[in-house]
Amino acid sequence: MESRLKILGHPVHPMLVMFPFALLVTAVLFDIVDTVGGPDFLGEVAYWNLTVGLIGGLLAAAAGTFDLLAIPSGTRAKRVALTHAAANVAVILLFAAVWAVRLNADSRGAGGALVAIEVVALGILGVGGWLGGELVDRLGVGVDRDAGLDASSSLRPVAASQRMGDAR
Repeated sequence: MESRLKILGHPVHPMLVMFPFALLVTAVLFDIVDTVGGPDFLGEVAYWNLTVGLIGGLLAAAAGTFDLLAIPSGTRAKRVALTHAAANVAVILLFAAVWAVRLNADSRGAGGALVAIEVVALGILGVGGWLGGELVDRLGVGVDRDAGLDASSSLRPVAASQRMGDAR
């Protein structure tokens, strides 16, 4: 099933996912180090990673919604996609709660309870990421219908199957 939202022939959702994923993981790592006695600035850096990660996560979710709505109902892909979406919405909500607590706090550091919430959110993020891989790699969601080892460039408007027919 081909992605509905593309830039230069490539699906947008997978392009947007890597940044929030990396930023949120890094925020948790920095918060853990800060909590166990690392440099004070790590809590502040983690807070800003969290901020940008949440913004990126919302953008990725918006792009993913286009593909989710295009998946036919009653398919395994739709069930996996809904679980993927629910997991990632839970992640955004958990990290948003942590962010909101830290927003007006005296210190941007997370501390024990907030770090625990972040670790849970990170576990859910891992499950959501795996489900996203399942959607693309096993179920072909977002994959161009002319994909293959000898497919033409995504910038070429003519499908590979049409060119092969012309060459015969």
